[in-house]
Amino acid sequence: MKLKYVLLTGILAPGLLILPTPTVAAPGSDMVVAQNCPPPKKIINGQCVVPPPPPAAVKPATPPKAVQPAPPRPNVAQPPTQPPGQPPRREFRQVNPPGGQQQQQQGQKPISPAQKQIKPVQTQPVIQPQGQQQGQPPIKQVNPQVAPLKPGQNQPAAVQPLGKPPLQQAVPQIAPAPTATPTNVRKLDDFRGLRKETRQGNSVIIQEPGRTIIRDGNRFVIQRNEASGRFGLNARNVLTERQGANTATIIERPNGTRIVNLTDTNGRLLRRSRRDASGREVVLIDNMRRGGVVAGVAVGAAAVAGLVILHMRPPAIHIPRERYIVEAEGADRRLIYETLMAPPVEILERDYSLDEIRYNVELRDRMPRIDIDTITFDFASWEVTPDQAQRLQFIADGLQQAIQENPGEVFLIEGHTDAVGSDIDNLSLSDRRAESVAQVLTEQFNIPPENLTTQGYGKQYLKIPTPEPERRNRRVTIRRITPLLNGPVAQNRR
Repeated sequence: MKLKYVLLTGILAPGLLILPTPTVAAPGSDMVVAQNCPPPKKIINGQCVVPPPPPAAVKPATPPKAVQPAPPRPNVAQPPTQPPGQPPRREFRQVNPPGGQQQQQQGQKPISPAQKQIKPVQTQPVIQPQGQQQGQPPIKQVNPQVAPLKPGQNQPAAVQPLGKPPLQQAVPQIAPAPTATPTNVRKLDDFRGLRKETRQGNSVIIQEPGRTIIRDGNRFVIQRNEASGRFGLNARNVLTERQGANTATIIERPNGTRIVNLTDTNGRLLRRSRRDASGREVVLIDNMRRGGVVAGVAVGAAAVAGLVILHMRPPAIHIPRERYIVEAEGADRRLIYETLMAPPVEILERDYSLDEIRYNVELRDRMPRIDIDTITFDFASWEVTPDQAQRLQFIADGLQQAIQENPGEVFLIEGHTDAVGSDIDNLSLSDRRAESVAQVLTEQFNIPPENLTTQGYGKQYLKIPTPEPERRNRRVTIRRITPLLNGPVAQNRR
């Protein structure tokens, strides 16, 4: 056993301090020689150095908390975070971003086509924007569900369904009939087979050459375009031009006078005026105005033709009957003129539109009339024979005198039938009979066509109350309606 020694050699003598002499270990020996190394230093590897601190007891390290992986996100694109109080963004901004590219967050799966078609619930109807991608269902715009409006709040324009007019105009649109009857059509049998019948709601629309007839229940209205036909007689030129949704027909005469008839999309007369060569204009008919609150009813498709039913009582007649309804056959020129220019039998409350006058007999009966019994018609015909046309001379003379005194006078020619035949046939016949008499007055007696207007009434007002054929019921009447058009201002004008 090899022993390692540390030798300290020294002699202790009294009074002497003998320092120990270090012993050097021989090279190659295993002896460790002690050195002068004051604590806390220690000899390490033959050198006196400060020993390193003993290592602290190593405690088992607490394992770090395992990082929880983020839960997998669903396959539906998550909407971006919205600030509090802000409305949710529309989903189509995520489905259809600008540039047509899908916006996807990292780690998300592509959105399936089925998810693209999911639309958020809207509280108001959504109008599909232009550039809609293929495969997306169109947005329905029929009968949108709209929250009720508050008092005083106007209907927003965006809620109005496309292609539909406002509620006050939500009436059937009637295609206007041809502007004139073909010359080869002379009797009822010539065009009965040419009629076309359609239904719009509760109304029946019958179109035939030159006319449109509307039936609403037991009410009948006949409509035509008065801007053609007799207005072209002796005209130098006839022009038409669009004025918004309406049409203006301008008749130019050789003397420089211009007649302007303004009609709507259905051919209904709205306004008629005359302008002479000096530029002076006279408004003959203004069918767009209402002279006050109208206590009337307009129904169905007949409203398109201007049907307004006024609730008026019949007038009280205080003049002799033979001066209220004058028979043309036994009357002289003076009586014809005085009847044409007679004032209303009652004081008028206001002015009335042409449509109100046409469709309300109680209003028309406030003006005296002349029964032109010198002209009667063959059954199912509206032709005025040459011998009968000459019998209109006294009527033409009275009209000429009245118009010379007041170029703004307007006269209504009314057509009638007997009780034989259907309502449709008789309404068409009567309207054509009134137009035929107006045509003769203009063509043969030079009565300005703008001072005349016509209307047929079928078999509603029989002169002889019989269901049998009666020639005396196939007649026309004429009366002045200028006071009705102009109201109290003109009712006593002579």
